[in-house]
Amino acid sequence: MASQPRITEVTWEAPHSTLVLRRSAPGVVMLVITGTDVGEHGTGPFEELASDVRTGPLTLFVDARNSRGVTIDVSSEWCQWLSRNRRALSEIHMLTGSPFVHVTATFVRNFAELTDLMRIYTQPAEFERALSAALRDAAASTK
Repeated sequence: MASQPRITEVTWEAPHSTLVLRRSAPGVVMLVITGTDVGEHGTGPFEELASDVRTGPLTLFVDARNSRGVTIDVSSEWCQWLSRNRRALSEIHMLTGSPFVHVTATFVRNFAELTDLMRIYTQPAEFERALSAALRDAAASTK
């Protein structure tokens, strides 16, 4: 019998930002970003996501409604990671809360060639509906 992915929450706190990674259901991961990510979390989030992409497929939700932005280096690292792990990603949903974060997300989506996988939201209700649907699908597939 295959083992189920662990359901966990991991938090990285730094002076400028906080990242919270939640595994709410098998194959569904939520990353919540608050503040300005200037790279203080290092490779921690990528290392934590490694097991998820190994077991794939993965639906990734990024809640950046309370993010003020990321540095160019950080957005470049995420762009590279997403591009490298594209095959393990079934969908990417990102909620933005500011025009700057929206522009950054659009750049990452286009540069990493994720236009078919990544949806960017500006309305929380739409993002929450997509998350609810993914959680329902995950629950149905484990029955």
